Amino acid sequence: MTTPPPPSPPAGGRRNYTLLTAAACVTNLGGAGATIASAFAVLESGGTGGDVGLVVASRTLPLVLFLLIGGAVADRLPRHRVMVVANTANCLSQAAFAALVLAGEARLWQMMLLAGLGGAAQAFFGPASEGMLLSSVAPDQAARAFAVYRMAMHGASLGGAALGGAMVAVMGPGWVLAVDAAAFAVAASLRALLDVRGIAPRGPGGGMLSDLREGWREFASRPWLWGIVVQFAVANAVVGAAEAVYGPLVARDSLGGAGPWGLALAAFGAGTLAGGLLMTRWRPRRLLLAGTLCVFPLALPSAALAVPVPAGVLWAVMFVTGVTVEVFGVSWMTALHQEIPEDKLSRVSAYDWFGSIAMVPLATALAGPAETAFGRTGALWGCAGLVVLVTAAVLLVPDVRNLTRRVTPPVALGVPAAPEHAPGAASGAAPPRACAPDTA
Repeated sequence: MTTPPPPSPPAGGRRNYTLLTAAACVTNLGGAGATIASAFAVLESGGTGGDVGLVVASRTLPLVLFLLIGGAVADRLPRHRVMVVANTANCLSQAAFAALVLAGEARLWQMMLLAGLGGAAQAFFGPASEGMLLSSVAPDQAARAFAVYRMAMHGASLGGAALGGAMVAVMGPGWVLAVDAAAFAVAASLRALLDVRGIAPRGPGGGMLSDLREGWREFASRPWLWGIVVQFAVANAVVGAAEAVYGPLVARDSLGGAGPWGLALAAFGAGTLAGGLLMTRWRPRRLLLAGTLCVFPLALPSAALAVPVPAGVLWAVMFVTGVTVEVFGVSWMTALHQEIPEDKLSRVSAYDWFGSIAMVPLATALAGPAETAFGRTGALWGCAGLVVLVTAAVLLVPDVRNLTRRVTPPVALGVPAAPEHAPGAASGAAPPRACAPDTA
């Protein structure tokens, strides 16, 4: 699978990489706590588990609807400007959400609307972020830079989830949402400083539809790519429902509330940090085989919540899951870095995002009815079983088993972005999708 060499990284690539990493850490720090805060804001306003699912679905649905357009826009307009506008939109929507919660006036429809605005911004931010980071790293530094970037973000998630859970318990969810809004403002300021003078301009192309068709051809021509995206379409949906809807409910009823749940998410963050450290040294030859085998433990948190296990056991399960998910994440992004041309990465990323999260709104919206029909325990065991089933199925794709790491990386390919505000990527509580750039 030979690809034409894209342009070399700009002279300011190291500075851009530093700014991008710092901005991603800031938004991950705020976003990890906001994931917990939004769920408890719904519950404290008198909402049910089904209402939590509706708010989560309200953010994801616009993300799905606008992703393909966002990918095409990111391959046409200056990517840093798209990122700054998206960050600003998220800042304003989270600030309004925080104000309503602090005033005690938050209504379900208002929370759904503001969550939807944030999801629409993410649809444009994600593909732009992926392409921007890709063009900022030299090929000989890509693998290590990728792992360090992910470790920095997961470290921020670790602190953000623990601090966010504690703040929700002590101060209430409104203040945590306000901190997240401030984090988006800081991130927008950092990304406005990106130096794009050395990045080769992209041609005008043949129009939006032509760009989308070209991206689709690049995506559909690779069985390993669409096969894993289909796998994560199911896995992300059920993991998202388990962690965003059932997790807070189990924490409230059996673990002691927001604090232990925040620590569970922090344990996941610690696991991803350890997994990133592992991947700075381990370079599996069969990238996708090693990564996919490490997706099986993603079923463990749902199973642990189904029992439910004591808080300490849940923390251990989340830590192990974080380690293995990070092995997949680094392997997946290395495969994309190796195989996808830079000038098409934003569009391929958009199709990846679209497929990976298309079922999440439906799953989160149906989480409440599923709990009514099968019981919370039955629904959680179903989530765990589906993760195992789809992961076993994708191993039947020959390219997933056989795609190997190149000894010499292709010329001038950089490092794609990693999940921020992700598992799950994916999330805080968000699941790890197949390809997850950082959060708007």
